[in-house]
Formats: sequence, C-alpha cells, structure tokens
Amino acid sequence: MEINAKARDPREHVNEEPRNDLGDLLTGFFGMTGFMTLVFFGMVIVKFVFLD
Repeated sequence: MEINAKARDPREHVNEEPRNDLGDLLTGFFGMTGFMTLVFFGMVIVKFVFLD
C-alpha cells in the first residue's frame, strides 16, 4: 500500500499578507460596531412607529 500524501509547511502560505493585522482587527471591530448601532437604532424606530 502506497500513500501519496504531500505535507506542506504552513509558513509557505502565499495568499496571506500579515502586514496590517491590527488595522484589519480595528476595521472589523469598528465596522461591526457601526453596523450593529445602525441595526439597533433601526429596530428602535420600527418599535416606536409600528408597535406603539
């Protein structure tokens, strides 16, 4: 029985550029915070307009 498996070193991953990890983290955090803030105020408006 012959096993034909190719193991790769994960450090050879060429598609990722880990240059700006902090910037990516902050962009995602503040982007999601802004989006959730919009959703929150949208739901508050829906509550007061349609459910009051």
